[in-house]
Order: sequence, then structure tokens, then C-alpha cells
Amino acid sequence: MPHFIVEATENLREDVDWQPLFSQVHDYLASTGIFPLGGIRSRVHWVDVYRMADGKEDDAFVHITLKIGAGRCADSLKPVGEQVFRILTDFFTPLFEQRYFALSFEIAELHPTLNFKKNNVHLRFKKIA
Repeated sequence: MPHFIVEATENLREDVDWQPLFSQVHDYLASTGIFPLGGIRSRVHWVDVYRMADGKEDDAFVHITLKIGAGRCADSLKPVGEQVFRILTDFFTPLFEQRYFALSFEIAELHPTLNFKKNNVHLRFKKIA
């Protein structure tokens, strides 16, 4: 954890190169000391059936959820959320200038005991340290 999960309207498929954003987010999250690099994952889910507002324009949206494991205090997460949203706002500035566009972001904490996972990627980073 964390998982950076993007929902984006299909009409953005040709307009956004996600890898630079993922790189920025991964670098920032790892730099906080709160999240281990080996657990950070990013992905895009394309939304091809949607309607925005009155449906008369070629509106677009991106909604991002940062799913994290339970147990981190809200006081340490609030500045992380604010900084991630700054990264997002800066990244998507061109879209705001070119079209009608909505951006939203949330941090969602997974249930502390009803969350199951296994990951050996962390071992690679422990060997480096």
C-alpha cells in the first residue's frame, strides 16, 4: 500500500500521459517516510459509459483514490493529501485550460483486519538499503 487508483473518462485517453504523473506521485509518497516504495502502485481505469452535467459538452473527469493501509494518524495524512492534490492540480492545469474538466481526489483507509495481501516486492528494496 498505497494504491493510487485513477478513474478517467474515455475522452482523455489520447490527452494524458500517465507515467510522468505516476513517477511524481511515487517519488513523493516514498519521500514521506510513511509509505514503503515497494507497496506503491498506480493504475488507470477507463470510464467509457458516463454522463457529466447536462451531457451537452465533451466534459471529462478524473477521480483518484489513494487507498492506504489502516493505522496512520490523520494529522500525518492531511499534509500528504494536500501535497498530492497540488501535484495533481499542477499536472492537470493544461486540461483545465483546454476543456471542461473535473478533478477529485480522496484518501481511503482500508479496514484494519478485513484487508488481506501478500507482497514480496518489499524484499527487493530491503536488499538495497
